[in-house]
Amino acid sequence: MRVHKLAFAVLAVAASLSLTACQNDDDGTGQSDPSSASTVSSTSGGSGSGGSDQGGGKAPAGNGADGQGTAAGTGSDENGKAGKCRTDELEITATDSTIDGDTDGTVAVTLKNGGGRDCTLSAYAGVDLKTSSGPLSAKRTGEKADPFVLKDGKSVSFGIDYPINKSGGSGVRVTGLVVTPPDETKSVTLDWPGAGTLPVTDGSGSPVKVGPIGSAGQGD
Repeated sequence: MRVHKLAFAVLAVAASLSLTACQNDDDGTGQSDPSSASTVSSTSGGSGSGGSDQGGGKAPAGNGADGQGTAAGTGSDENGKAGKCRTDELEITATDSTIDGDTDGTVAVTLKNGGGRDCTLSAYAGVDLKTSSGPLSAKRTGEKADPFVLKDGKSVSFGIDYPINKSGGSGVRVTGLVVTPPDETKSVTLDWPGAGTLPVTDGSGSPVKVGPIGSAGQGD
């Protein structure tokens, strides 16, 4: 009987140890699951945070609201209309451009933009000659004249055609040239570089013609 009791005691201890090992294994498995879930959650959180920075934080350069604002502003500056050229912004000069053999004389008037900005010249300038018989306004040639953007520091010219006095008489003496830039009221008075006199006319119309801006070359 003592042997049997000892055998039963050994079996009971073995069973107890086996049950304890099984419980430890179950506890270990239960603890590993939360650890695994935490790791996955942390990885997802990192990815989510990166997506938030790209989507809800700073936008990629040039594609966000700030980038579009800059591009739109640049486009507006490049395509915006330049203001008209003011008389005080222009350096105006006149030179004799008559070519030997021409039936009429030519004076070229050059306008140089010194205003520190691009500006627009439209169509024709106003031209008046001071003469011994009073002011004489030049008549437009009627050529098509589109608005012309004059870059800062650049020049453009137009021509004045007038009849050469071949009558042998004293004619009408020219004493000065008055130029009014397009759409301006302020004029500039220059020395007349052309022939000293014009032939006397019957007064039916002006013998002096003015071409549109750019009609004597685009300048430099």
